[in-house]
Amino acid sequence: MSAPVNKSLLNVLNGQREKIPPVWMMRQAGRYLPEYRATREKAGSILNLCFNPELAAEVTLQPIRRFGFDAAILFSDILVIPYALGRRVEFVTGEGPKLDPIADPQTAQDIGKEVDHGVLGPIYETIQRVKADLPAEVTFLGFCGAPWTVATYMIAGHGTPDQEPARMFAYRHPDAFNDLVQTLVKASSEYLIQQFKAGVDAVQIFDTWAGILPPEEFARWCIAPVRQIILNVRDEIPDAKIIAFPRGAGSGLERYVTELPIDAVGLDWMIDKTFARERIQALKPVQGNLDPVALIAGGRALDDAVDAVMRAFSDGPFIFNLGHGITPQTPIAHVEQMLKRVRG
Repeated sequence: MSAPVNKSLLNVLNGQREKIPPVWMMRQAGRYLPEYRATREKAGSILNLCFNPELAAEVTLQPIRRFGFDAAILFSDILVIPYALGRRVEFVTGEGPKLDPIADPQTAQDIGKEVDHGVLGPIYETIQRVKADLPAEVTFLGFCGAPWTVATYMIAGHGTPDQEPARMFAYRHPDAFNDLVQTLVKASSEYLIQQFKAGVDAVQIFDTWAGILPPEEFARWCIAPVRQIILNVRDEIPDAKIIAFPRGAGSGLERYVTELPIDAVGLDWMIDKTFARERIQALKPVQGNLDPVALIAGGRALDDAVDAVMRAFSDGPFIFNLGHGITPQTPIAHVEQMLKRVRG
């Protein structure tokens, strides 16, 4: 019998410290890569790319071929869930996502309650294609958006700097907002279960706008729904490995990791490293938290920033990553510099 394949990132999710921490980057398949831009042009739009298994598999694999990251993350978007619930979703160049906004409780009630897995079928095919071509030692990550973050886009119809439309809707119409969140919990749970069945090794739940809420609303709209997703997924996939990334959670992060049965938590670049090491990594493996702007800056500033992250977290179970997604203007040479520093 052949020896089992060693996947360093899965080792960390099992609580193990790796001498050289596994490395990947959020948005690693993206616009900073010329090969991605060429594939994106061929697809014609972001949604076309998400739902084209051949092209989506190609862009998922591109950063693995170029950099040898320890994880590949499925190329898709968090807004495929509202799309599969029957909502209009499009991506406008220079403006970002556009959806039909939810202005009142009746509009929220009219949203379909069942996600259409026929719509999502090409994404499951993408997973199968990637799995067939992915090096055996590379962990394959699926993902979804957390209900709060997805709901913010659905309520406003676009991204906003402070998510006031969703916050206002939740205060004024808490029952209708809860119904929307529960619809997203169910849809997201089913979506992640199908990703595992298609072949991913682990998943990450992105709560990009978690940090915008006061503590009790954070508990209600961020912690509770994600907890239900995890329980739903593990009812079907008992050993499912799950990372959660509540960007901006700050001091609420300790409650988050205490109340959620996650395998690791993502740290944004704003978190105090001493707090994160002593209060968070003591509870769960951590992932993060290089400032994406330091990666753009390069040079001595990048080396110092990488070293600070390594000093803070590499004595425990730790996945090296950015504190948010890589930006399009990031030089490829700086990614290479970062990897050399982490692995060297």
